[in-house]
Amino acid sequence: MKINDICVYPVQAPRRTLVVIVVETDEGITGIGEAGLQRRWKAIAGAVEHLRQRLIGQDPTRIEHLWQKMARGGFFPIDRLIGSAISGIDIALWDIKGQALGVPVYELLGGRCRDYVEIFTCPDYLHRQGIVEAGELARLVIEEGDREATVELARMFLANGYRFFRLGFVGETDGDLFEPRQGVRILLDQLRAVREAVGDKIELMVDLHARLNPPEAIWFCREAEPLGMFLVEDAIRSEHPTSYRLIRQHVNTPLAAGEQWASKWEFAPAIEEELIDYARVDVCVAGGLTEAKKIAGMAEAHHVQMLPHNPLGPICTAASLHLDLACSNAGLQEIVHPPTVMLPDVFECAFEQQGNRLTVPTAPGLGVTFNREAARAYPAEMTEPPHLHRLDGSHINY
Repeated sequence: MKINDICVYPVQAPRRTLVVIVVETDEGITGIGEAGLQRRWKAIAGAVEHLRQRLIGQDPTRIEHLWQKMARGGFFPIDRLIGSAISGIDIALWDIKGQALGVPVYELLGGRCRDYVEIFTCPDYLHRQGIVEAGELARLVIEEGDREATVELARMFLANGYRFFRLGFVGETDGDLFEPRQGVRILLDQLRAVREAVGDKIELMVDLHARLNPPEAIWFCREAEPLGMFLVEDAIRSEHPTSYRLIRQHVNTPLAAGEQWASKWEFAPAIEEELIDYARVDVCVAGGLTEAKKIAGMAEAHHVQMLPHNPLGPICTAASLHLDLACSNAGLQEIVHPPTVMLPDVFECAFEQQGNRLTVPTAPGLGVTFNREAARAYPAEMTEPPHLHRLDGSHINY
């Protein structure tokens, strides 16, 4: 079997551009993958075109060999752009091999370690699932930081079977304005309100979205410690992982990081020095399943749990699910968009969400079918996230 072609299909889904990569073979087996960095999909397409020249005619089942060929072929170390392109191709290669052997991908990764995977999500997820009354509550929570709405939404999560409730900073109060100390105070008020009202019936998580500096992160974590936080995610910028040393010295709150790291080498300092408790590997950014499995092994040796990042579509969800099923140290799985709700005419999944769990796929390969013709009805758009700034006009992370 040989690789015939590699194509990129940027698809515009609600609130996301899904960068689907299709790998075709001369035996008629087609694999699909997904690349991260979705707001730079034109750059991903260009990177894939460069990699394509080196992969045509290659045996798609030699996945590790092809990963090394892609990762080492450009002289410069892989970054988020090349890592995302490699990820999409790598996931598609695993899909091909699973189909060729007639087994789900998790069987190729070592076999199943668990019977299901529990999920966590974002405040407006219930609304995306079709629970209409959750929509206005989510808006008040996300945009205004409303204390009563936050409590009511947490209760609604509990009533629908979810054990974890994650909050982030309130939406910008004036255009793209964000002041860290104000944001911290509002978020702490929301968290305290939920804990006071619901008690220990729900686990609290926060995503600080890399917006704080170390002193601000330490302040937040110490204030949040009495609430028994399940974890605090991405407290600081990702460029210098060893800054977590300073935070670790001052706080006891479990820490999660890694969604912006593009390889095992970027994860290594935080894992080997045990600076984090949860590795937020994004299989569509950090080199695909091939690299993610290696990061999981490194994490297991240091008692660090996997907590895969997944802000994308059904393909990313499926790849993350197979990783979770095959890793003994897998924790929860993030889902931002319900897998069977996002563009159902384009994606068909061989797994589903039942309550707060993802089921085990039994179909060969990844377990997702991609309809290329239907996808043409959703051409990708050029989108940008908010570009945040402080009162003085200086930039801050989104």
